[in-house]
Amino acid sequence: MTLQRLWCAELSLADFRNHADTTLTLDERPVCLFGANGAGKTNLIEALTTLAPGRGLRGAALIDMARGGEKGAYDRARPWSVSGVFHLGPNDFRIGAGAERTNEGGVKRVSRMDGHAAESGEIARAARMIWVTPAMDRLFSGPPGDRRRFLDRLVFARASEHGHAAAAYERALRERQRLLNDNVRDDSWLTGLEREMAAHGSAIAAARVETIGQLQDAILARPEGAFPKSMLVLEGELEAQFAAGGKSGDIEDRFAADLRINRGLDASAGRALRGPQRADLLVRHAPKDMPAAQCSTGEQKALLLGLVLAQARALADDHGAGPALLLIDEAAAHLDAARRAALFEELLALTGQAWLTGTDRDLFEAFGDRAQMFEVRQGHALAA
Repeated sequence: MTLQRLWCAELSLADFRNHADTTLTLDERPVCLFGANGAGKTNLIEALTTLAPGRGLRGAALIDMARGGEKGAYDRARPWSVSGVFHLGPNDFRIGAGAERTNEGGVKRVSRMDGHAAESGEIARAARMIWVTPAMDRLFSGPPGDRRRFLDRLVFARASEHGHAAAAYERALRERQRLLNDNVRDDSWLTGLEREMAAHGSAIAAARVETIGQLQDAILARPEGAFPKSMLVLEGELEAQFAAGGKSGDIEDRFAADLRINRGLDASAGRALRGPQRADLLVRHAPKDMPAAQCSTGEQKALLLGLVLAQARALADDHGAGPALLLIDEAAAHLDAARRAALFEELLALTGQAWLTGTDRDLFEAFGDRAQMFEVRQGHALAA
């Protein structure tokens, strides 16, 4: 069976970061963006990620992405907008995103697909994306929250409903904690929120376990090469129960009961002490049998790239998912020439288009003419 390919054929930015009006016309080859620091390379791939659900590459507020910030966007009805034309197999579609002024004087996010308002799940299924940024170079030795957010982006790329479950869980979690903090002990109100947390929390944990299982299989199936294999362990109460073969209904009921019992402890702590928001993803360097957190920065970068390359392959092979764009900001950081060349060969073999940034064109010389090059200069992108 021939696997479908996913690629962006056009990316247009208006008043986004330092790009007043930029359009890239593209083919399906990898996209390499090079230029001096501050020229706007990362802004281009951040713009691409605004076309996916969520807050994008930097997790920025809507107004912060506008050219000139809040002050610069004061008189614009649309502080910024981004649109992209994508090809997935024989189909093509356009996704648009942006910020618009509200009657109350604030800003809201708008998303459209082929001219109609689109739900996040619809967009997530159409244009899957995975990204790696320099901030992730020490992901494995950083705080658990960073790894949890990284894990959930991987899950979301495979299962678009994960985003809805995570958002609904967070809403119920915050409301329950507000009641506990205010010493509101309305049993029916709290029980309803706890049942909601249990249902969504169980769905989150189940999706994480399934995704990690598929990802581990894809990692082990990769040939030995420049990017070492990793062994993954998902820590978390609910996740452990699913991994042990527990039934969803039983796990959900048990979690709801635990939340009820722990109301006093959670009120004293000011936060829920149990649940999927406490989970962590632990990674080991398989050839060295060493925790990733104890590896060098270069080894951690290689492990991270090996992990996302495996995820990209797993998505392409999953009939319920599909190919994903893989975006790597500062792709050459901590990689020697041999590893860069190996990375490029792996990217060329993927069914999803790759986007990379770097300071110099020479960093991408191993691609030859198998990639398309753009020089970025102060908010302008020129084909090179």
